[in-house]
Amino acid sequence: MGVGIPHPQPPSLSVSTRKPRSSRSGRATMADVASAAGVSAMTVSRALRRPDKVSEEVRARIAEASRRLGFVPSRLASALASARTMTVAVLIPSLTNAVFIDVLAGIQETLSPRGYQPLIGVTGYAPEEEERALRTYLAHDPDGVILTGLDHTSGTWDLLRSLSIPAVHTMDLAESGGDAATVGFSQFDAGYAIGRHFIERGRQRIGLIAGQLDPRTLRRCDGWRQALRDAGLHDPARELLVPDSTTVALGAELLERALAAWPDTDALFLCNDDLAQGAVFQCSRLGIAVPDRLALAGFNDLAGAAWTSPPLTTIATPRHAVGVEAARLLLAGMAPDKVPDKVNDGEPRRVDLGFRLMVRETT
Repeated sequence: MGVGIPHPQPPSLSVSTRKPRSSRSGRATMADVASAAGVSAMTVSRALRRPDKVSEEVRARIAEASRRLGFVPSRLASALASARTMTVAVLIPSLTNAVFIDVLAGIQETLSPRGYQPLIGVTGYAPEEEERALRTYLAHDPDGVILTGLDHTSGTWDLLRSLSIPAVHTMDLAESGGDAATVGFSQFDAGYAIGRHFIERGRQRIGLIAGQLDPRTLRRCDGWRQALRDAGLHDPARELLVPDSTTVALGAELLERALAAWPDTDALFLCNDDLAQGAVFQCSRLGIAVPDRLALAGFNDLAGAAWTSPPLTTIATPRHAVGVEAARLLLAGMAPDKVPDKVNDGEPRRVDLGFRLMVRETT
C-alpha cells in the first residue's frame, strides 16, 4: 500500500491576534486606526484635517477605533464627533512680559471649563513672525483665533478675512467702523491721562522714556504728547525712545541718560513699569528726591509697582479681564449659528474695559 502524501491545508481564515503596529513611542499610529476602522489611512487623515469631508458614519467608526487603540482619544474623538478640534490659536508677543502672561491666564481660565485648549504662539513683536505663526496654527484647524493688537501684515489681515471661524484682537481698540472685533482699552487715552496728571501737579518740564516701541507703546506716547501740546508744554527734545526690550536695568540706565541730556527735567513718563521701577531705584542710588525733585510715572501697574520706595504712580491696565472677555467673545462666536463678535447692525464688537490712573507717591 502506497504512502499517503498529506494534502496542504487551506490558509486559516481566523482574525490575526498580533498587536497593532505602533510608533517608536509605543503609541498607536494613524495606520493602526485605519486598519481597525476598515478605512484607508488617507481617510483617517482627512477626518482629522477636514472632518466635514468625511461622512458621519465613517467619523464614528474612526472615533471608536481611536478610543479602543488609545490614539489621542479625547481630542480626536471630540473632533470627529463634532467637526471641531476644541483648540484656539492664541498669538502673543512675549512669554516673558507679565502683561501677556496675565492676558493668557484670563483666556485659559475661561476656555478650559468649556473643553478648549489654547495653542500658544509667540511672535516676538514682529508682524511677519505673527503671520508665519498664524499660517502654522491654521493648519491645525483651530475653532477660533485670539491675536494681540491690530498691527498685522496685509497677509495676516487677508487670512483673517478669509476664515470661517471668529477672531478677536486684544489690548487695543479698533476705530469706530473698523472690521475687527477688539477687547481692550484706549492706549492713547491712557497716555493722555498720565500727561494731564503731571500738568495738574504743576510740572513744567516733562520728559518721556520709552522702550520696545511696539504700536501700543507708541500710541500711549502719542496720547502723552497730545496732553502736553494741549497745555503748550510739549518739548520734542525731551524724548528718549529706544527699541530695546524693557527691563528694570534699562530703566536705570535711561534715567541717567535722560537727566544728563535734560538736567532741569521735573517729571518723566516711563512707558512701562519695569522702566519706571528701574528709574525709582536709580534715583534712590543717586540721591535724587522723588517726587520733590523729579516726579515719575509708569504704565501697566505690574506686580511691585505699589511696593517701590516711594510707591509708583502708574496706569492700571485690565490685562486679566481682557483675556477673560476675549475668550468669552470667542466662545460665543464659536457657538453654532452665532456671530457674537458682531453687534446687531453687523459691525464688529468693540469692548472697552477702560483703565485706572493709580496716583501714588512718585508724583
